[in-house]
Amino acid sequence: MSEQTRYLDLPDGRLAYDDEGAGPLVVCLPSMLDLRSQFRFLRPLLLKAGYRVVTVDQRGMGDSDAAWPEYGSTPLGRDLVALLRHLDAGPALVYGCSNGAAAGVWAAAEAPELIGGLVLSAPFVRDGEAGFAQRLTMALFRVPGLARPLYLGYYPKWEPKPPADFAEHKALLAASLKRPGRSKVIAEYMSMSHAEAEARLDRVTAPALVIMGTADVDWPDPAAEAAWVAGRLDAEVVLLEGAGHHPHVEFPERIAEAVERFQRSLGQA
Repeated sequence: MSEQTRYLDLPDGRLAYDDEGAGPLVVCLPSMLDLRSQFRFLRPLLLKAGYRVVTVDQRGMGDSDAAWPEYGSTPLGRDLVALLRHLDAGPALVYGCSNGAAAGVWAAAEAPELIGGLVLSAPFVRDGEAGFAQRLTMALFRVPGLARPLYLGYYPKWEPKPPADFAEHKALLAASLKRPGRSKVIAEYMSMSHAEAEARLDRVTAPALVIMGTADVDWPDPAAEAAWVAGRLDAEVVLLEGAGHHPHVEFPERIAEAVERFQRSLGQA
């Protein structure tokens, strides 16, 4: 497989992804409102280690279409199932970040034959209890004209140890959000719920690994949230000191090692 943008036509729109390498399949879902290039550091490490790596642009982001009837972790879960069936490569390891983790949980419960393992990175697999300041921020994200600048202003909080190309990636993200039809995407994602993923946790039979950064601003106690998710899934936890909401951007080597170790434990590599 070569590196180039590929597309999967679904009933409600077209999903963009890339597909490269040979070997055990790893499908990577970035966090909400980000690009598949979020995996620009992890992807080459996994390719070098002998994996087939597929990275996906969520609905409304990057090269995927913008005019979808709904957004969120459950629609992304349905997209993931459709993509895995399209790839037809046997059970895959799914690496999902944030709402991508919820999508992985949803897919693992609904189509267990497609998923051999889950790596849940900075996982949002339930709706957290937000304080007043967070509720106010989320409300402002849904105001037309404010959503994009507010989101881009908040974005650095997710990577407290930013990579050297942070400004370049953020500029690409800003350009993506200016593309036609993207004006409502931020508000749609900010309104999503992960309740359907939480309701399916007890149905997941695939082995799971939970990865969490101790500096993840989206949880008041990241370690406690990681422990809760791991307890529901009988999963191992990898805590990364100082990492934020995108640990594979800040610590790609550590994440690659964790993924390879987990994959070997499954007897698939």
